[in-house]
Amino acid sequence: MAHRLRPVGLDFIETAPLRLVFAAGVSAAPDAVYRALAEDIAGWPSWFTAVTMCRATKGGREVRLKGGTRFQESVVAAEPSTRYAYRIDESNTPGLRALLEEWRLTATDSGTRVQWTFAADGLAPLLTGIRLGRSGLGRAFRDATRNLDGRIAAATA
Repeated sequence: MAHRLRPVGLDFIETAPLRLVFAAGVSAAPDAVYRALAEDIAGWPSWFTAVTMCRATKGGREVRLKGGTRFQESVVAAEPSTRYAYRIDESNTPGLRALLEEWRLTATDSGTRVQWTFAADGLAPLLTGIRLGRSGLGRAFRDATRNLDGRIAAATA
């Protein structure tokens, strides 16, 4: 059963009880990475393998993950070539109270530095589980950025 989460703003990135930050470099330019994140919503499952479905909705997205997790999201920041962030408004994840994800893009000499911040609040057992799963989230992020970089390169070849 889905439940409503507490609405949070961008300041939650700094104040969340749990913050996980991952970063990786890709060869694609920031504008191309941003387009894949914010404009090619339906393309997410092709590069972020944990995502099985992603579709745009009015002001946000509907997302399904492997294992059956579902999210209804609202976009809270859409700054071309620099930042894309969304909060989860509704989820079927028990014990989750608030979740915001932010993708920061920084131009580098070789492409883009992609930083993903996962900020969450929830019941203690859920937050402990997320902390214990940090390495898996990190691996999923690294795989996703590598896949995304390959997808962008193939599209521009």
